[in-house]
Amino acid sequence: HVQLVESGGGSVQAGGSLRLSCEVSGHSRGSNCVGWYRLPPGRARAGREGTAAIRRSGGETWYADSVKGRVTISKDKNKNILYLEMNNVKPEDTAVYYCTADHPCSSLWPIVTATEDADFAYWGQGTQVTVS
Repeated sequence: HVQLVESGGGSVQAGGSLRLSCEVSGHSRGSNCVGWYRLPPGRARAGREGTAAIRRSGGETWYADSVKGRVTISKDKNKNILYLEMNNVKPEDTAVYYCTADHPCSSLWPIVTATEDADFAYWGQGTQVTVS
């Protein structure tokens, strides 16, 4: 079993920066694929947007077009923490951000839109980011 606990959310002005953290604990094999998904305000849960993801087996990273060049996903292997560094944030980045983990990785990786909880084995509780 894997547990994911996000932190680092908050309010930030447009153009500013923010770093989200996700502490990953439990069975390490359960997190071969990790990533960040977000749910903008007013959107149904079935519309959680993929933001960035890492597939450890191939050392691959993926970014949504909407955040490319502004966001960096990384993982501290020693501390088992997944980060999402966000720069030059925009009001449209306002959302609840969720950390996800999966093993084995879905054959559909990267999943661009998470339409159901079953898309990933594990989800964090979410952290709110508000950009004004």
